[in-house]
Amino acid sequence: MQESLGISINNQVIKYAKLIKNNNQIDVASFGIKFYDNLEKNIQQIIDETNSKNVPICINTKEEKVSYFSIFGLLNKNDTRKTITTEFETLCSDNHLNANAYEGKYVIVNDITNKDRNRVIYIYESKNDLEEITSMFKNGKVKTITPLPSSIANIADIKKGENVMIINIEETTTVTTILNQRIYSIDTIPNGMQEVIEKINEKENSYSKSYEICKNTTIYTMETTETADDPNNRYLSYIVPTLFNIVQEVRKIKDEYNKIDKIYLTGLGTAINNIELYFQEYFQESKCEILKPFFAMNNNKINIKDYIEVNSAIALAMEGLDYGIKSLNFKTSSWKEDLSTLLHSDVKSLGKGKKSSGSKKSFSFDWNMKGDLKPTEMWLIRCSVTVLMIVIIFSICSAFLGNQIDAKTKDAEDVTKDTNKQIASVTSDDNKVLEKKKDYDNFMAELDNASSEIESKRSRKNQIPTLLNQIVYIIPKSVQLTKINNTENTVDGQTRQHITITAQSKKYEQLAYFKAKIKNNGYLENVTSTEGTKEGDYVIVTIEGDLP
Repeated sequence: MQESLGISINNQVIKYAKLIKNNNQIDVASFGIKFYDNLEKNIQQIIDETNSKNVPICINTKEEKVSYFSIFGLLNKNDTRKTITTEFETLCSDNHLNANAYEGKYVIVNDITNKDRNRVIYIYESKNDLEEITSMFKNGKVKTITPLPSSIANIADIKKGENVMIINIEETTTVTTILNQRIYSIDTIPNGMQEVIEKINEKENSYSKSYEICKNTTIYTMETTETADDPNNRYLSYIVPTLFNIVQEVRKIKDEYNKIDKIYLTGLGTAINNIELYFQEYFQESKCEILKPFFAMNNNKINIKDYIEVNSAIALAMEGLDYGIKSLNFKTSSWKEDLSTLLHSDVKSLGKGKKSSGSKKSFSFDWNMKGDLKPTEMWLIRCSVTVLMIVIIFSICSAFLGNQIDAKTKDAEDVTKDTNKQIASVTSDDNKVLEKKKDYDNFMAELDNASSEIESKRSRKNQIPTLLNQIVYIIPKSVQLTKINNTENTVDGQTRQHITITAQSKKYEQLAYFKAKIKNNGYLENVTSTEGTKEGDYVIVTIEGDLP
């Protein structure tokens, strides 16, 4: 029997789930969500409450970053590793990062655009963040630290040949694209539930209450517009624009691939009712559904809705049950942990023959050398002597090779010093050229400013008619414009056209949709609106913004 505790840590929220695997049966022993003020204290409470002090704990990385490298497909293992290391060091140099401050892990897949090359998904995390995460589990046994966007695939039921996207709407949103059962890309969208919950929290002054409000909110669709009258939906104006932004970004990602068969939704965002129907309206060529753990789908004794909230914790716990991609585990075991495992090992062997039931043999050993030596102990001594000889020979060869490497290193240092002198001379000449270029750039900037000012005056004449033509194509049928005003404001020396639009509708969500379309289509900048006032059967809002 195997046990594993998965803990997913986000901003203000901890999700946890303890799994037990008996043969091929996986059960969730305990699970839950906590909004925390003291992270380390709440982690210890979870370990105590789930009785998991000696259970392997699986957690997520903190602020991992993802990059992609393209390498030649026929490189051997050693050359592949060197090439990837060089690519990462170049990335750090270009972005002014210290490569030694980061820990990197990667997976390699076939490039779908070039059969001769492989695609490297390189995930790296700050070593300081990894140490900070580990230090919070003083009384726990951390087995894996893995990126949640890769671990979330552990619980998805993905068929062979199927292309899938998993959209994890947490504080931010990640999109994991899986082609033929292999992760191909991981994309991050800055929009997520954090911005929604924080806006609601400004009114309710409670993160947990804000989350419960999201759980009681039903998103409107073309078929369910009557939900707008539900008092639980008073915060739709905060939720709809965020979901709309996520949909637009997912569209851009999805357009890179020929076909996506399924889109799974998971994370805090799935607390919103009908969210899968909302996504289905925008992705009609793919099947959109809430992600459910594959092992619980056919179990009638389980209320699977309870598990969906802690999908991320369940997916992490699966890493402790030997699921997932082992090369993406940022937790490295110490020699003490490895030695402890070795000294407490039981060596087992099966009897010969097809039917091995009842013929299992096993033996155990310890390091007590009293009494006569057993055959097993004799065998261990011989192995130890052999290993010792190999170590001595290896040490001698290493010392010889080390001397040769030192000599070559000294020659390389001499060449490097000479090269640096030549580089210094070139740098001096380059600085002189840059001084002349600076004067030229100043003249060009002044000319560009003058041209820009003239062009701005020309274009401003046509901005108002253009805006009205754009609004015609996006305004919902049930929304009426009652007033449009425009004024000129001068901010920081720039003259901007400030637009004020007064609109009314019988359904508030149509006004929220109208505002979101104006903002996301870029028709106005710095868009704000009133919360709306009720006059008779109509809700009236005022939308303001600046023309680009």
